[in-house]
Amino acid sequence: MSVTPDRPSDLTRRTLLGRTAAAGLLVTPAAGLLSACATSGSDDTGKKDGAEGTKSDQNPLGVKEDAALEVIIFNGGYGEKYATDVHEPLYKKEFPKAEIKHQSTQAISTVLQPRFAAGNPPEFVNNSGEKLMDFGALVKDGQLQDLTELWDAPSVDDPSKKVRDTVVPGTVEQGMYDTGDGAKPYVLYYVSTVYGLWYSGKLFQSNGWQPAKTWDEFMGLLDKIKGKGITPYGYAGANAAYYQWNVILTHAAKIGGADVLKNIDNLTPGAWTADPVLKAATAWAEVGAKYLDKSFEGLKHTDVQLQQDQYKVGFYPSGDWLENEQKQNTPPDFQYQLTTMPDLTSADAMPFGALRAAAGEGYFVSARSNNPRGGMEYMRQMLSTAGAKGFTETVKAATVVPAGSEGYAFPPGVASSQAALKAAGANVVNLMFDNWYKELDTECRTATNELMFGRVKAEQFCERMQKRADALTKDDSVAKFQR
Repeated sequence: MSVTPDRPSDLTRRTLLGRTAAAGLLVTPAAGLLSACATSGSDDTGKKDGAEGTKSDQNPLGVKEDAALEVIIFNGGYGEKYATDVHEPLYKKEFPKAEIKHQSTQAISTVLQPRFAAGNPPEFVNNSGEKLMDFGALVKDGQLQDLTELWDAPSVDDPSKKVRDTVVPGTVEQGMYDTGDGAKPYVLYYVSTVYGLWYSGKLFQSNGWQPAKTWDEFMGLLDKIKGKGITPYGYAGANAAYYQWNVILTHAAKIGGADVLKNIDNLTPGAWTADPVLKAATAWAEVGAKYLDKSFEGLKHTDVQLQQDQYKVGFYPSGDWLENEQKQNTPPDFQYQLTTMPDLTSADAMPFGALRAAAGEGYFVSARSNNPRGGMEYMRQMLSTAGAKGFTETVKAATVVPAGSEGYAFPPGVASSQAALKAAGANVVNLMFDNWYKELDTECRTATNELMFGRVKAEQFCERMQKRADALTKDDSVAKFQR
């Protein structure tokens, strides 16, 4: 999605989210996929009469003070400590009679799909990771709470301000879906995320290496890294092939412009076989052939990340949750740094420094849980200054609440990603197809491994993805989204 900022020097998370906001205005069909059962105390749609207390200035959402609250957290790059040590205590402080049941998992859909199908969902869910649940399917099945009342509630810090007025512009809109009666907010995207190629500042400095700005320089740098006995480039094929397709497609956008990704998201005919995608796939297939350790196809992301922390891998593709995820294994002087896609040629549509960034890490409240008002209040506490500041201090990442990171000194990796985002100016892109069409994401992971580990050529990669996209286009059972 191409958006011109107010001024390039104004680039902040505010403009970033403003650009990505429209991407969340999704249209969903009436038919559901989860087929939840109506249960005792529920209406024909399966929606329960959730617990409700008396509304007041201190309790604007009308939470029943002794109603239990169940919180499910994806235990990934951000861990769960921010929930147990920050957000849950904030909720408990306001509602000391409420029991909070906490659970973390790395397999959200495995744990929760049966519960949604049985009509017994938890109140609050951090839906993230490789096995996240399909947001679109949940919305169209009526499983997600409309968050309009939350966004219009007074903020914790200043009752004269609505919660929606305390977050980065675009935050509310990014989580909106149109169910046929107008777009409504169903998902809270809480974390500012920047993607790129990560390396050790110490390793590069000790060898006199500089991040490359052109493709020729990049390939030359990979040769130098290889000459030191270090694997120049690596990603994990077992569970993180999407880290690599993100690199290929971000590079395709740099080569051909932001509409390359918009066309892919919109299932535009020929989007995957477009010349910029082919050129990017060809370039990265060469990296795979010359510089990728073939054993990485069977490894998980933390295995490869550990090797990088041990100075055995030069570049690694990821988002800026990486630094926090690896904090237990990273040497104190490692100095994570982020660089962006090199210029493939001087004819690239976007300059060096263009990158992918977006609000990430989705959270929702279950409409059919016993205490959805408690779930919304939990979000209100997350969006307070104390909630956002506690998150930032715990996981070293910025949230969509600017007051939460004011004056905070980020660690080297996140500081470099925030600097890269600011330097990118108008040249920030995003994509949505993996959230909209999970099976296309799955296909792309498989195709990316085949490409990068040398089993197919770039032309075959593009043709395979186009064929799958065309099949989706013709499949009337799949909801179609546009941006």
